[in-house]
Amino acid sequence: MSFWQPYNKTLHRILTRQQVRDYDAWAIQQMGIPGVVLMENAGRSAAEIALTMLGPNRDSEVGIFCGAGNNGGDGFVIARHLANSGVTVKIICCAVREKMTGDALINLTICEKMAVPIVWLEQPENTLYPQIHGLCKGYHLIVDAILGTGLKGELSSFYVALISCINSLKIPILAIDIPSGLDCDLGIPLPVCIEAAATVSFVAAKPGFFENGKTLPVLGDLYIASIGIVD
Repeated sequence: MSFWQPYNKTLHRILTRQQVRDYDAWAIQQMGIPGVVLMENAGRSAAEIALTMLGPNRDSEVGIFCGAGNNGGDGFVIARHLANSGVTVKIICCAVREKMTGDALINLTICEKMAVPIVWLEQPENTLYPQIHGLCKGYHLIVDAILGTGLKGELSSFYVALISCINSLKIPILAIDIPSGLDCDLGIPLPVCIEAAATVSFVAAKPGFFENGKTLPVLGDLYIASIGIVD
C-alpha cells in the first residue's frame, strides 16, 4: 500500500499555512498522535518517493539538506529509511546542533546512533559553494528538507546563498513539503527558492503552488503524501 499519490485536483484539497498548523494540532491534541509519529509517517512516504526517483539502482548516493525545524526532522527520517534500503546517504545540516529541538532532535539522535554520515555546514555564506560542490560531487539525488511551510518574510543572506548553491549543482532535487524559500500561501520566492524535480506535499497541496504562474516549474512533479490520519 502506498501512502502517496501524484497530485490530482479532483482528489486532493488545498490547505493554507494556518490550516496546516491547525491540522497538525488536531492530529496531536484531539486524535492523540504524537508529533514524532506524524514525522515518521511523513518521512517514510517521502523516502518511498525518493526511492522511486532513484529507480532500481541501490548504489545511488543521496545528499539530504536538513534545517533546524520539523522540515529538517522529516529529512532525518528520510535519511534513516534510505540508509536502511541500502542507499548511500549523507546528511548535510544547515544549522548548528544547538538549534535542533523536539521531534527533529529525536530523529537526528537516532541517525547519529545509526552512524549515518552527518556534515555540519560552516555558516559564512562565502564558503558555501566549495563546501556544497565538494560534498555532493557524484550524487544522484538531493533532498531539500531545509525550510517548510512556516516560512515568511525575506530569507537571510545565508539561506539565499545556500539555496542558490544547491540549485547550481544541477542534480535532481526532491523538495519536502515545499521547495525551501517559497512562500506557502503566495507562491513567490523570498527571493530565491529551490528548483525541484519533484515535491512531496504532506496532507494537501498548498495555495502558493497555484497562485503564481511561475511556481509550477519549481515544484517539478507534485505528490501528496499522508501523515497517517485523515480528518
